[in-house]
Amino acid sequence: MAILLAGLSALLYGGADFYGGLATRRSPVTSVLALSQLVGLALSLAATALLGSAPPGAADLAWGAAAGVCGAAGLAALYTALATTVVAVASPVAAVVGAVIPVALGVAAGERPGIFAWAGIATALPAIVLLTAGSGSAPGIGSPRRAALLGAGAGIGFGLFFFAISRTSPGSGLWPLVAARVSTIALVCLAAAVSGRSLRPARNGIAALLASGALDMGANIAFLLASRTGMLSVAAAVAALYPGPTVLLARVVLHERLTRLRIAGLVLALAGVALISAGK
Repeated sequence: MAILLAGLSALLYGGADFYGGLATRRSPVTSVLALSQLVGLALSLAATALLGSAPPGAADLAWGAAAGVCGAAGLAALYTALATTVVAVASPVAAVVGAVIPVALGVAAGERPGIFAWAGIATALPAIVLLTAGSGSAPGIGSPRRAALLGAGAGIGFGLFFFAISRTSPGSGLWPLVAARVSTIALVCLAAAVSGRSLRPARNGIAALLASGALDMGANIAFLLASRTGMLSVAAAVAALYPGPTVLLARVVLHERLTRLRIAGLVLALAGVALISAGK
């Protein structure tokens, strides 16, 4: 079940990033973050009310709030990279760094994946790079170094988000995600006020913004459940395959070419998930 949930989170994260990138090309990154996170907050509150979870402890709320701050920093870096730099550099760097950090922290916390799971993780990491090879922006946009730095920053934020949200107790339900969204919105609004950036989105970017927020929250819920029913190191490696769905959406919606490298990446990704499932 943990592998299925982590795979679902990868699908949803991929869709969220695709639509978040589209929205950021049309609206300020602060407006995309603030409003997409408001959508996520509404969904998390509705899901929490539906599940009828008891109020969580302070520790769970604190881990959730910390996860929100890390996730907001990661999204800001990623969306900026998608809009202003070479996506083919930023996206794989973010995915690899975002996978390595929770795997390392999970092992440090005492997790011991089996040999097949390790083989799957080792297979999934190069798949992430291949999936985004040759994608995105024109070569003249931004510098590779800036793209790599933004990608690394995004990956650190995502990796720490995965770790922090996995530290919450199962009894807390989805309340940590509510706390995460509240802290994210507060941080983004504060940053907008200090920098003078607008929180108003462009009209032609609202649909993509709403889709990004809804898909991102769905992905967070799936990953939270995956980390609670299985090992963080395994769940994070599978969830980090999110560039695959992004590539496929770009093919279907934007008619981008599916190169041989991307096809190889998809094959490696499937092989990696199969090995991880065998070694769970």
